[in-house]
Amino acid sequence: MRPVLCLITERRRWADEAALLASVAAAAHAGVHLIQVREHDLEGLALVSLVRRCLAVSRGTRARVLVNDRLDVALAAGAHGVHLRETSMQALDVRSMTPAGFLVGRSVHSLEGARQAAAQGGLDYLVFGPVHPTTSKPGVPAAGLDALAAVVGSTSVPVLALGGVDASAAGPIGQAGAAGMAAIGFWAGCLPVHMAAAAEAFSTAFVENRRQDARRGA
Repeated sequence: MRPVLCLITERRRWADEAALLASVAAAAHAGVHLIQVREHDLEGLALVSLVRRCLAVSRGTRARVLVNDRLDVALAAGAHGVHLRETSMQALDVRSMTPAGFLVGRSVHSLEGARQAAAQGGLDYLVFGPVHPTTSKPGVPAAGLDALAAVVGSTSVPVLALGGVDASAAGPIGQAGAAGMAAIGFWAGCLPVHMAAAAEAFSTAFVENRRQDARRGA
């Protein structure tokens, strides 16, 4: 099974908006599944505008564009879904206000948080982290791979690993049972022309590790 790949935006990690959109376009055409627009400081209209630009550059691909926590913006911009913070509204409440096929994910940071989120229902996926130390959350302790495995084992909801994710982490993340990964720096540090190769390198390492696990368990 190939991993789910998620690019999370943090526009200050790119030179400018044009560079960010070039990365989003390249990622979408490289097969990245989810583009999460995460720009906490943008006001509503500016955020709607950015989301619409992300939708435009990824049009014609299978990539789904989600908005971090702002359901109002996601609906106004015509996004494919929303990614909720751990303490945000319940997923089932989102479902009552959105069309069929609208994606709903949630961030969690502990085993108990994952269990509670899954028990509430209505989620398409969870993002757990930080698994490894990351500059995106300075000072936040890394949970580690054992914690990731425990979260994966606690729910049937697919879990994406977040935090310090790079190609070298793909195998261990797959071994822990994650469905894939979500990242900022992994994508921000990759030139658009190299995006497809980076996505393929991560996916190959992830899949090969799963195959080795399957052979060992046979």
